Amino acid sequence: MCLIVFDWRPAATDGPLFTLAANRDEYLRRTAEPMHWWEDTPALLAGRDLTGGGTWLGMTRDGRFAALTNYRAPHAVRPDAPTRGTLVSHWLMREPGATPLDYLHEVAQSGDLYNGFNLLVGDWARRELAWYCNCSPQAPALLAEGTHGISNAVLDTPWPKLVSKRATLADALEDNPVAPLAGLIDMMRDTRVARDDELPATGVSLEFERALSAPFIEMPEYGTRGTTALRVLAHGERFSVQTTERSDDNGSHRIKRPGDYERSFAFDIES
Repeated sequence: MCLIVFDWRPAATDGPLFTLAANRDEYLRRTAEPMHWWEDTPALLAGRDLTGGGTWLGMTRDGRFAALTNYRAPHAVRPDAPTRGTLVSHWLMREPGATPLDYLHEVAQSGDLYNGFNLLVGDWARRELAWYCNCSPQAPALLAEGTHGISNAVLDTPWPKLVSKRATLADALEDNPVAPLAGLIDMMRDTRVARDDELPATGVSLEFERALSAPFIEMPEYGTRGTTALRVLAHGERFSVQTTERSDDNGSHRIKRPGDYERSFAFDIES
């Protein structure tokens, strides 16, 4: 997952608590299952990485949530590092009890074992959302309300695609707080690249940096594999979830670019 923009309103009593739009970027050769309820963990809804066994974004029936992006530091990548996707699935599969911040402090104790990552962890029933990056000196922290973005640097680093899509999300929600999920997905499927003078310098070639600057990446062997839109609505002390994923793979592992395979889910959070 390489671009996430989200709006967080923890004090909401009647309306959107959390709204998210996210693109997952990955090598096309890496097989994965689209979003589904996991057979071995029936209360967990997520896609599944069939190489590492984890996931990039998921949620549970009791209101837990997590999402991951890689931190771009090509010269620091270790091929023997453990897969980062299990940081998401471990939170979603564990017994309830720990808070998001508790979990991120646990992760931080062994954060240096992994290649660079951002981890967003939430518990909607607790109205808590927290963030940690193992490439940042900042300790795990709860997030205040507002509209935020994460790409492949620390939270809210002003890369052009993050700034653009964060602003577009904010504008869409100002016009319609319950903007259609399909519209949020369309918003993220933007293939325009940034100007060269706007590009960050992350240690890759200019040509690669340019291609990666698009919100929706299209390259021969690497690109945006799917887009997820998600909304959590508060109804007093009750919460409901709506999510749609549009991906390039219907589960058969035959890649179609750009992907148009969709799955949608809706459920109430179980107390």
